[in-house]
Amino acid sequence: MRRGELHTLEFMNVPERGHVLLAALMLVFLLSIAGMTSLHLAGQDAPGVSAMKEDKVAQQLADAGADLVMSWFHDPKTTPTSVAELLVKRQGDLTGGPSFFDVAGRSQFVGTADRPDILLDAANQADSQTLNDSPGGFYNALRGLGRILRVKVYGPLQPGLLSTVEVTATTVDRRPVARTVQLQLGAVSIPAVRAAVQVGQALGTLQPGGESPVLVHWGDQRVTGDLSVKRVEDLVLKSSTAPVTGQFYDQMMQAQDRWTDYWIGGTVFITSPPPGQGASPPLPSNVHTSQYPTPGVRIDRWEYEPLKKAALQVGTYYRLDRLGRLHPLGGLESDQGLDPADALESQEVGSQHGLVFIDTIDGEAPRLDNLGTLILDTDYFEGLLVVQGHVVLRPRASGKSVPALSPSPEGTNSLGARVPVQLSGIHVNGVLSAAGSIMLERSTRVHGALIAGNTVTAAGTGTVAEVWYNVDLTQGLFRGLPVVYRAPGSWLAKY
Repeated sequence: MRRGELHTLEFMNVPERGHVLLAALMLVFLLSIAGMTSLHLAGQDAPGVSAMKEDKVAQQLADAGADLVMSWFHDPKTTPTSVAELLVKRQGDLTGGPSFFDVAGRSQFVGTADRPDILLDAANQADSQTLNDSPGGFYNALRGLGRILRVKVYGPLQPGLLSTVEVTATTVDRRPVARTVQLQLGAVSIPAVRAAVQVGQALGTLQPGGESPVLVHWGDQRVTGDLSVKRVEDLVLKSSTAPVTGQFYDQMMQAQDRWTDYWIGGTVFITSPPPGQGASPPLPSNVHTSQYPTPGVRIDRWEYEPLKKAALQVGTYYRLDRLGRLHPLGGLESDQGLDPADALESQEVGSQHGLVFIDTIDGEAPRLDNLGTLILDTDYFEGLLVVQGHVVLRPRASGKSVPALSPSPEGTNSLGARVPVQLSGIHVNGVLSAAGSIMLERSTRVHGALIAGNTVTAAGTGTVAEVWYNVDLTQGLFRGLPVVYRAPGSWLAKY
């Protein structure tokens, strides 16, 4: 190639190289702009991230405030005095006991968001003290993060629920953020238990050795049929001067108690009267016979379907097989099931099972042909045990020592008037309810209540069930069981 031609070619390549250089400079320029933009956006995003954090904290504080309102339903000692009367059960009847709902199922909370049943506003100094600075107010651990501004409780937005709770809370940073949450509360509707022992048929038989094996402290004994006792002295005498202790009746010269009445549908039979005493001696004044059909022995009816539903919502559900083993909900038909002692044993006082519902063999409402038999051979059970079948009580050991409060003196409802008592040898701390019969293979002591759809029998003479009534059951307060709960799917962040 000639030199002139080579020069011409080199000259022609100059624009090409210029284009490449220009493209490189443009790329550097664009990258510089992108970098500066990223730095600028990062600077702008920091306040945004902080605001999102504050928003989330405020929302969680409002949610914690809703938990505070729920706690007022469960612990009267922490309930503000200004709202205490509004949170107790004000409906119900003689059949079902106190309730949040009337006979048509309407909640006692009827207000609206604009006119709530309960309104606490921190703009009011007394309400601010109640919400944020009192023992029953906002939790100490959260006060450094924020405060509750407003609480509203009003009627439910869905039929069948109890109420709507609306809480507004704010953070306390330099730029405080306020948020409001709303949720619905449902109520666990289990009828109150208003007697220590309730039996749906006769209690005891006429033959010697078949007498009633049940002894009651601090509450009533209700029997739909007849009651058979060995001697009239075996009936507990009601006396305002009876000692309030944890003594067993066999440790007393005379069985007496301040709160025990007998309500018997039929007659009281004396199977072995002492010489010189007739078979129909005068009965103590606290023994009321011929109560059926009128005026009627009031037995607290725990309906099958509502209890089953409550257990599936807030408790534990088992199905009982013909071998007496327990199968959790969803368990396979082929599984071996659980031993009742393993499932129901409470290792210590306070080890609470809550509501335990043990279903019939076929999972249908109780009939004569679908009742299984649960052998309860735990040393100690604490909770509300509902068995849709028969129960055999066979405690393994001596039970636990539990603290208890006696009822208030008749005519008062003062908590301070209740006497603290330590009860020893307790095997069941709560309620034991059986749709069928309860058989005592060993003596059993109960703090709470005992309910049998049929009757209570004993395997031998001297085997007894001694029951100390827990008067909290009169108000439908069951330890380990929530009074109210958050209705699933009802939570809403309003603003």
